Amino acid sequence: MKVPLANLLCITVLASSGTSFPLEKRGAATGKEKRVQYAAWDDVNVLAHGLLQLGQGLKEHVDKTKGQVRDITIKMKVLELTVSELAKLTQRLQEDSEALKAKAQSLEERETLVLNVSMDLREKTEELLKDRKKDHERMNKLEEKVDGLMQGEGLEATNGNYSDARTIQWMLEAQNKRIDDLVERIKQQQEKLDKQNVRIRTLQNQIKLRSERSSLKRKEDEVHLNASSEQRDSPVAMASDCHELFLRGETTSGLYTIQPTNSEPFEVFCEMTPEGGWTVIQRRQDGSLDFNQLWQAYQTGFGSLNGEFWLGLEKIHSVSKGGNYILKVQFSDWRDEVQIINYPFRLNGEESNYSLRILGSPAGNLESALSTETSAVPFSTRDKDNDQKTDLNCAKQLSGGWWFSNCGRSNLNGRYFVTPAPKQRHQRKQGVFWKTWHGRYYPLKTTTMMIAPAEIENKS
Repeated sequence: MKVPLANLLCITVLASSGTSFPLEKRGAATGKEKRVQYAAWDDVNVLAHGLLQLGQGLKEHVDKTKGQVRDITIKMKVLELTVSELAKLTQRLQEDSEALKAKAQSLEERETLVLNVSMDLREKTEELLKDRKKDHERMNKLEEKVDGLMQGEGLEATNGNYSDARTIQWMLEAQNKRIDDLVERIKQQQEKLDKQNVRIRTLQNQIKLRSERSSLKRKEDEVHLNASSEQRDSPVAMASDCHELFLRGETTSGLYTIQPTNSEPFEVFCEMTPEGGWTVIQRRQDGSLDFNQLWQAYQTGFGSLNGEFWLGLEKIHSVSKGGNYILKVQFSDWRDEVQIINYPFRLNGEESNYSLRILGSPAGNLESALSTETSAVPFSTRDKDNDQKTDLNCAKQLSGGWWFSNCGRSNLNGRYFVTPAPKQRHQRKQGVFWKTWHGRYYPLKTTTMMIAPAEIENKS
């Protein structure tokens, strides 16, 4: 029998009041007779109890659904806030990128202008040199005439002609002096332009490095936004050097962050080879960076890790103090021939002025140009003279900072000269040189110094 919901509700009310009620039953045969039958109290009670349970279940389901909707709403708000922050960060990075591009374009235009001015100055210098040569030829001819006049007859005529010749000679000497002064000023202007060109290239390298850092920071922010709280609560210990990164699976050369024992984290350039990872501590390649720095700069480091740089004595000491290390020195000449020499070494700390001690014979095709004495050689700069010369400051005479013993065997931090080298010997000896390869006055084209644990040699 099907009973409408309204009837069921009435049944529930009547059941709760204790009243019985009749149910009509229509006859199937005639349809005229009507018989009244009363439902049992137990049946009505069971039906009412079922309806109450159904209502309670529906109420719990509604409350649970409301809670789920509320949680979803909160998560949606958090997601919208995260997306909004990421959009703002992306917009700021795009604005910074546009500003860097504009600055780089401006620097390129300035560099082009400097190159044009430099070309004009060189052409003028060549013209002045040609005029100077012609003047010298004329002066030689006049001197010959003067000699002839002095040997001729007639003292008065000779004295008169000699006086005229001397006047002409003085005029030519004055003109020659003016030309020399002009040539010197042009050379000074050329040096200023070359320095400005170097500064422009340095700024370009800094802009490139800043752009790469911005890109790296954006990637790190994206990783932080997508990382779970479990990952943030379980940080991985940093590697102590590039070789440890290699052992962890890193095989691509580039910038990495390391943290030696009892040291703060810092960024390095890792040279990854099939044998292992090398931590690069110095690079010279184009002369864009001035290495004639003071003690503080050599202690903390300077330059760009993607270009020319000196890592810093304190950082080199913090990496190598943990065990036996190898120093690899690699350089090339202007015919692009390369030489490599390896040293077992120990670098002491600041208390001994970062003295370098070579612990054994070098490996390579060249003779050593570093001091292999039993005592360690301290590091020297022009403002902190620690070399073994009592009457001379090697760093001031040779330029740059280095482990000078007697000022003469090597200096990879000297002035960078592009061939042909200066003709003056006192300038050539300030260059980047390795005495046992091409001699004392040959300026090297590139140099790279890197360190790694001694165990790397067992794999090579």
